[in-house]
Amino acid sequence: MIRKLDEENLTYAFPEVAFDNDYVIATYQAKVKTSNIEKLAMAIADEQTTGTWIKVGADSMEKTRRFGSKLVALYEVPDAGCDYQSDEPPMYIIQVAYPMENFSHSMSSLMTILFGNISASGMIRLIDVAFPKKMIAQFQGPKFGLHGLRELLGVPDRPLLNAMIKPNIGWTPDEGADLFYHACKGGVDVIKDDELMLADGPFCPLKERVTKFMAAEKRVYEETGEHSLYAVNISDSTEKVRDNAYRALEYGNNCLMVNVYTTGFDTLKMLAEDPNINVPILAHVNFAGTMAASTYTGISAPLLIGKITRLAGGDFQINGHPFGKFPVPYKVFYRCFKFFTQPWWNIKPMMYACSGGTTSQPSTAPSAAQEEKIIKAVGTDVMLAAGGGVHGHPDGSEAGAKSMRQAIDAAMLGIPVTEYAKDHPELARMLGHLNPDLKKNFDLMN
Repeated sequence: MIRKLDEENLTYAFPEVAFDNDYVIATYQAKVKTSNIEKLAMAIADEQTTGTWIKVGADSMEKTRRFGSKLVALYEVPDAGCDYQSDEPPMYIIQVAYPMENFSHSMSSLMTILFGNISASGMIRLIDVAFPKKMIAQFQGPKFGLHGLRELLGVPDRPLLNAMIKPNIGWTPDEGADLFYHACKGGVDVIKDDELMLADGPFCPLKERVTKFMAAEKRVYEETGEHSLYAVNISDSTEKVRDNAYRALEYGNNCLMVNVYTTGFDTLKMLAEDPNINVPILAHVNFAGTMAASTYTGISAPLLIGKITRLAGGDFQINGHPFGKFPVPYKVFYRCFKFFTQPWWNIKPMMYACSGGTTSQPSTAPSAAQEEKIIKAVGTDVMLAAGGGVHGHPDGSEAGAKSMRQAIDAAMLGIPVTEYAKDHPELARMLGHLNPDLKKNFDLMN
């Protein structure tokens, strides 16, 4: 049987050739023992496009040519030679190009094409996706993004400060509004609901909560000249999310929060692209670990919570950092930050909110405080998310917020936090509260 090159190489291409023809290139990691990795790689590619396990009547070369995927790269790590012997399954990097024509503007369609059926086929992990410029131009991304948040708040340079209402749930609208007022008066820029908070629960109804919080925001602005955002949780069943958003805006709210990994990327995209919704959206990270925490399966964290969520329209997102109570590896933190913020044609940068036990406390005195470590790692265009670090201050939430702002100022000025605290009583009180050894030093000073 004659098989010429146009048929033999129909499902193969170099990455640069695929890009020139407007393909989306997905990169997978596969840890598998096989005698024919080419066949396995092509099976992965076929499963997500025109292929099936047996030839069917409607199949054709023309369909494969137009809608089929192409294997653009296949690497074994390490690149084993004849001298390599191991009982461990090899690790492969597989790159597959999918025609842009296969995709719609739907995030669910995008995720299904990139990792649908094959996500359950063993130790295969989606680690990156490269999109052609023409495709990205069809997406809006964040409506405000990092720079829009700064403009809304009138804070051009320093890291933003975020706090949650604590405890997570169980508080009344009056209790929450009181915490909101004192935290924002102390210097918090963004207050958010906990992800567990019901959008419109019987003990803390949406209308009462938003109305009282925004009255507190107005009061703080009149007293301090600083605005604050309230990211109210509107997460709900699909048919209720937009209605919750509209109602929150009707009651005067100025920021929304959605649990994007449980409500769906298309829910976030719907909110971000709605012309009637002109406030920033916090895309909460909870549940992302079910997809991004494994080494060998799921989706890489920078891709999932960075590139995909940014494409769907998140303006800012809570995520971990290496210096808190739930430390994430530095490489994950750093790469996620880059995927949140690095240039991406028309898609605005998303603000990274560092969370997870963020306080002003040095880990071991006189080492650098978390604020200083974060700023040294990724710069000042970040948000610092502190719940206990604000509300756990022995003198209350207002003093806690002041102590966090003072720690940020110290980091910006390059002054050790323990030194800066000598002239800033709220910071000194919090450091002494968190570390008895430091308390003795501050007591001696006084």
